[in-house]
Amino acid sequence: MPDTSQYLLEAVKANRSGKRRGVASICSASRFVLQAAMIKARGRGNVACIESTSNQVNQFGGYSGMTASDFAGFVSGIARETGFPSERILLGGDHLGPFPWQEETAEAAMAKAGDLVRTCVLAGYTKIHLDTSMRCAGDPGGAGSPLSEITATERAAFLGEIAEHAYASLPAGSPAPLYVIGTEVPIPGGEQEEGHIQITRTADLQRTIELTRRAFESRGLGSAWQRVVAVVVQPGVEFGDATIVEYDRVKAHDLSSFVRSVDGLVYEAHSTDYQTGRSLRQLVEDHFAILKVGPWLTFASREAVFALEAMEVEWLSGRKGLTLSGVRHALEDAMLENPRHWRKYYRGSEAELRFARSYSYSDRCRYYWPRPGVQQALQRLLHNLSEHTVPLTLLSQFMPDQYEAVREARLTAQPEDLIRDKIARVLALYADACGTP
Repeated sequence: MPDTSQYLLEAVKANRSGKRRGVASICSASRFVLQAAMIKARGRGNVACIESTSNQVNQFGGYSGMTASDFAGFVSGIARETGFPSERILLGGDHLGPFPWQEETAEAAMAKAGDLVRTCVLAGYTKIHLDTSMRCAGDPGGAGSPLSEITATERAAFLGEIAEHAYASLPAGSPAPLYVIGTEVPIPGGEQEEGHIQITRTADLQRTIELTRRAFESRGLGSAWQRVVAVVVQPGVEFGDATIVEYDRVKAHDLSSFVRSVDGLVYEAHSTDYQTGRSLRQLVEDHFAILKVGPWLTFASREAVFALEAMEVEWLSGRKGLTLSGVRHALEDAMLENPRHWRKYYRGSEAELRFARSYSYSDRCRYYWPRPGVQQALQRLLHNLSEHTVPLTLLSQFMPDQYEAVREARLTAQPEDLIRDKIARVLALYADACGTP
């Protein structure tokens, strides 16, 4: 049985040796996204690295309603549906720490963070990102001040110790956890404000690595420290509602060069969504070997669904006994009914907010697809277009790339296949950047 942690270790080693080798880490609980990822990885014989965040999946269900074991089961179920070998799934936990509970005292929040890390390891998560950078209620300093680096690294080591204890209780031969440290990223879920992006300073990075190493070793976690494979940094990439900050390798040169002086580590880059294929390749070449992607994939899925609904309206309006799906109205109603997942991220007039809810790069509408009313409308759309195949002329108008693939018999015109193909075209950019076959 392949060891997926070994796959990650080999990618890290190859990248450090100067090869363009990386890992695309998919942070999503979207069924269409995970299906597309596994189908693509199955065809290439690759590993699928899939992660959940601390606010998305936790012991209380998170916003997805799933615990770590639920998520592992959900992913395994999709693997069975798609014929993807479950042993080639590399599960990861992103921003594992007190983020969901930071309004509580540090003691309470860290206790819950420890439970989260434990449940992730016991559920088979192998890639563990320890992120304890956020302030909790009662932490010294003002509300806007950063948490002490020493406190943050000590808390990370505390979670590392819990992870190691959980690993010790797993069956013999289970892959050991591989750790990612650092946080130089926006809050989990996306950037709140657009503006100047500060590339991680090498002096700050060196201090973070050294403090974390000391914290690990002070808890007797020397062997665990040898399994720290990456550190999260800000290479100067980001996206906002309607803007993208493109990677500039000249500006990131010092950061890129620095990692060669650190034994065994590569960089993990978050918010790489919407970068060009060229920028993604350059990131991997410059040792940002782990590329996190999420919103771009659900953005592509949303584009496909909206295109399908437009074709549904053109093709099926006025037919007796047929009810149109109304997907966009259902999605908008769900977002207005419960604005907690988008309100603090979008700004502007009512017209601008309405536009952002559908079309923002931040893709906050991804939180609303699981809602019952939205799912009902989506299933009606899929049913309608399965029963009444979209004419090629309409497919050419609204999904020209998929039209070409259907014409060449590389794709069917079934709506689910069209959605997955839209997502797969984004995944192909990451596969190319990471040097996978």
